[in-house]
Amino acid sequence: MSTTPRITTYEEARELVQDLGILPLAPAVPDHPSFAACTPPEAWHTGEESDPWTWRVRFPAAGDAAYGKFFRGKSVLIAPDLFPLLKTAASRGASVRDRYRDGLLPREALVLYETIEASGRIDTRELRAAAGMKARESKAGYERGIRALQEAMDVVVTGAHVRYQADGRPSGWSSVSYALAETWMSESNIEPEALPLTAARRLARQRLEEAVSPEALLFFRKLYLL
Repeated sequence: MSTTPRITTYEEARELVQDLGILPLAPAVPDHPSFAACTPPEAWHTGEESDPWTWRVRFPAAGDAAYGKFFRGKSVLIAPDLFPLLKTAASRGASVRDRYRDGLLPREALVLYETIEASGRIDTRELRAAAGMKARESKAGYERGIRALQEAMDVVVTGAHVRYQADGRPSGWSSVSYALAETWMSESNIEPEALPLTAARRLARQRLEEAVSPEALLFFRKLYLL
């Protein structure tokens, strides 16, 4: 894109996500803006209302965008109208259990999916424990499974959970919370996509054609087979 949009408020960020359809937090797509590049560096990690780092979880909480590591391990925001279409494309229009049966998902992904499904909403620490992946030697399997679920858009990040010490100070880094994509969409009044895979891909491509550069469109078409 010829210019990088400049945003200083959450409302401007929400409008940009809606306009573009897809906005990665850090640069990840050719000739396409990133959340970091569009916001003032000095505004980050201040804890103020103008802090873009806090907006990343405000988006899913408000139903203004889906949030997760949706491709190549990169954190991404996706507009509500586009997310159901891309979810169908990313999951190949098949359920988690069908994809596991067909060898398209690792065993850890199925275990994590069923754990999140049973919990409704669960943070990282609790998820690893409940799924039996708390041990150090299980870390790689956990990361493989949760990445697969996010890249297929089966699960989304819904918030950040902060633990506190007895004196009220934060204890360590916050951990993210996950929910099934269907749960988040229902809570956000977003209708799941009922179209077959081919039609969903076509509509997603048309939506992006109107919003992104040719270079970015080529990237997304290859990524989601649009």
